[in-house]
Amino acid sequence: MNKDQGILLESGTNELEIVEFGIGQNRFGINVIKVKEILNPQPVTKIPHSHASVEGIIEIRGEVVPVVDVAHALGFEPSENPKHDKFILSEFNQTKIVFHVHTVTQIHRISWEQIEKPSKMYQGLETQITGVIKMDDDMMLLLDFEKIVADINPETSLQKDQLRELGERERSHKKILIAEDSGLLRALLQETLEEAGYAHTYICEDGKEAMDHLQSLVDEGKHVEDEYQLIITDIEMPRMDGHHFTKLIKEDPSFNQMPVLIFSSLITDELRHKGERVGADAQVSKPEIVQLVKYIDHYIL
Repeated sequence: MNKDQGILLESGTNELEIVEFGIGQNRFGINVIKVKEILNPQPVTKIPHSHASVEGIIEIRGEVVPVVDVAHALGFEPSENPKHDKFILSEFNQTKIVFHVHTVTQIHRISWEQIEKPSKMYQGLETQITGVIKMDDDMMLLLDFEKIVADINPETSLQKDQLRELGERERSHKKILIAEDSGLLRALLQETLEEAGYAHTYICEDGKEAMDHLQSLVDEGKHVEDEYQLIITDIEMPRMDGHHFTKLIKEDPSFNQMPVLIFSSLITDELRHKGERVGADAQVSKPEIVQLVKYIDHYIL
């Protein structure tokens, strides 16, 4: 199955398509946007001293791609029928990775509103779940693939050290609103922006929380542009995704002068047009933090 056969969703509709896959008896999902292809298993070349969740490497049309054993990464039992397993070739953060799963069943088209945030009771900063979807008297979990990859290779995540190339930075009093659903990335982003001189940040866990916060300021009679000078949003978020959030901002006279920067693992040449269509002022692929800071400087200094 090639993902190009799926339905191309319009920008800003707050909908997504999810490929459902299984590990043991458990149902998980990955955003179709991240999926390049679904393959039958093939022989893997093992790499000495690699991470325990990395099975090795395979070659796909001339490219060498790492294979991650998702069951191992989640602490689950290995497959009972390895011959029937599937390889999901994915691309995000400008990197191709194969995820080895046990089954791939179907594609679901749903609204981000149907995706609940994981409860604080069973998740913390280290969670590998970004959303819970109730389906057919059962539950499907959306996995945080960026977190899984960052656990294996921390260099794929935000690196404060990269900011050194920007030289000495002055402290800024400008205020930034951030919508980001990953607890790990919220903490890293806040810490990294503080390092870059932007210490005044307000964090929301998804687009809906950010939109409700902005609307509450308007209801209180405040001028939003006095409260915040710029918005940074992820794309994949429960309840309201970043494209829909950006669209609402740009359509509302109370907010539409505010620059919106999309900072996401899903910024590719194919998907850039979606952000442009909803009016994003700039789009930066994670983990390019230096590029993000340059855009912040450009829009609010």
